[in-house]
Amino acid sequence: MFLNKIQSGESGILIYGITPPKSETSPERVAEIAERTIARLIPLDIDALIVYDVQDEAARTSEERPFPFLKALDPFEFASQHLQDLKVPKIIYRPAGKFSKDELSDWLEDLHKLNFYPVFVGVPAPDFPVKTTLPEAYQLWSKHKNTSAIGAVTIPERHAVLKDEDQRILDKMACGVSYFISQCVFDIEYAKRVIEDLGNTCVRENKQFPTIIFTLTACGSTKTLTFMEWLGIHIPHSLKEELKASENMLEKSVNVCMNIAAELTALCSARGIPFGFNIESVAIRKDEIEASVNMVNQIGAMLVEKGIRKVNPVSVGQ
Repeated sequence: MFLNKIQSGESGILIYGITPPKSETSPERVAEIAERTIARLIPLDIDALIVYDVQDEAARTSEERPFPFLKALDPFEFASQHLQDLKVPKIIYRPAGKFSKDELSDWLEDLHKLNFYPVFVGVPAPDFPVKTTLPEAYQLWSKHKNTSAIGAVTIPERHAVLKDEDQRILDKMACGVSYFISQCVFDIEYAKRVIEDLGNTCVRENKQFPTIIFTLTACGSTKTLTFMEWLGIHIPHSLKEELKASENMLEKSVNVCMNIAAELTALCSARGIPFGFNIESVAIRKDEIEASVNMVNQIGAMLVEKGIRKVNPVSVGQ
């Protein structure tokens, strides 16, 4: 279903995003985490699951990391070995530049056998020695283009500075990319500028619109808020102050995310741009995880109510 929706440009796609357990986690604990993850996600009406590749991005900025970096398990190994019982497509992130062409080619073959889908991301720092460029990685994937779909990342914050995200998207589309997953959106104006400029560029150049998947994340603490900013997520000053001053930051952030989802739904629908949402759950706090699950249900219900998304009968029966 996910592949069909991407290939047909259908709107209303819903994705859930997680990080693998830390690499130091015991095998028994990894199995327990996987079991809980599956139990939490089986009832949800989602089209795919993202498993992120966790990188140490400390070299990207001079600011101190709010949380210490802990290496995580390989996302493909975690998904293929521990999440088999979750019968939705898996989207696996991988920094192409860290691997040789042969390594990436073998990895793509393994993904394809399991009907997993790749998203290639950049290296963790500008001076990182690149083994395979993104265009080269896309070329390696192209042998699977008739039976797969490849995604990429779009960063609204980058567009606010460089004003070229629309062209970056079109360049990646020329390499076979058909959908783009955004960095977490907390500044609606940044996301809207990307959509408006992408829409205008596609019309001007007579190009087909790609699918844009907007990432939304609940935030339940000041420390999480600080970490989001460290990652490069722009949070408007007024919103940041509102979140800090609220009696329940988590509830406030969910309301903010729902408003963002509603506004982006209206904008993309009006412009005829296929879109969807990725609800990210990368926290370990139980209340933030539960909030992410509630967001999936709320956004799904909103999309169904607006006639954008159909209820998945398989999910309903689970």
